Amino acid sequence: MTDFTEVADRVWVARYEWFDVNVGVVAGGDGLLVVDTNASEAAARAVLADLRRLSSAPLVAAVNTHAHFDHTFGNGVFAAHGAELVAHEDAAADLPDHAAGIRAQAAAEAAEDERYAELVATAEVVPGRTFSSALTLDLGDRIVELVHPGRGHTRGDLVVRVPDADVVLAGDLVEESAARDAVPGFGSDCFPMDWPTTLDLVLNLVGPDTVVVPGHGAPVGRDFVQEQRASIGVVAETIRDLAGRGVPLDQALAAAEWPYPREALAEAVRRGYEHLPRAQKRLPLI
Repeated sequence: MTDFTEVADRVWVARYEWFDVNVGVVAGGDGLLVVDTNASEAAARAVLADLRRLSSAPLVAAVNTHAHFDHTFGNGVFAAHGAELVAHEDAAADLPDHAAGIRAQAAAEAAEDERYAELVATAEVVPGRTFSSALTLDLGDRIVELVHPGRGHTRGDLVVRVPDADVVLAGDLVEESAARDAVPGFGSDCFPMDWPTTLDLVLNLVGPDTVVVPGHGAPVGRDFVQEQRASIGVVAETIRDLAGRGVPLDQALAAAEWPYPREALAEAVRRGYEHLPRAQKRLPLI
């Protein structure tokens, strides 16, 4: 059992120990909007039970901030209880292949965690309502804005803005979780060269008193997001510098100082080298 904590007027967040993932809820006159659906069907049923202790209002929508399983594998549970599933078009397109890969990995590593069986048993449900740039959802007496600020953690990231409550639910574009050392999720589908400017657009939605809810970890404010944007910017510019000087990819991590542990940046460097235009790369130094 996990409690939902009100972080602003009729906006709640519950922080779940498995993957330290946040599930958000926004209440309006017409019902509830859920932000992210947890990491399995079983985990989503627990979320729904916790939510029903908070409110008996109907489920209007469930929004996925991106395609990753810990934010989407509960989709089927919420859809079965009346929620319309909503995501960025790229997140919806990426979900089937991502889900298949996660199930295969969980099956291969089942001995490491007994809960991996939940992942294997979960069938993904792809959101039927998608958008490219921005979408407004009407909850009756309040408006919720979904914005795709650009590529970063994935190509299909979105943020959820509740203007009247001054809240932004940022998904994994912002990372606070101490359990994950507050290192942004530079995974195999990240866009490290785009991420800084994407966060610049997010910061345009964040005022001095805005509550920003990360995908993992405790709510933060504008200063935290600015600091993380600066560090992600250092990662991007370091990659650009190394590639421009002809440092080979397999030597890049060891060739520079980084704002995050090197072991967390292997995919960032690989993806950054891959995404840089040819004109910004030199032949490897020999």
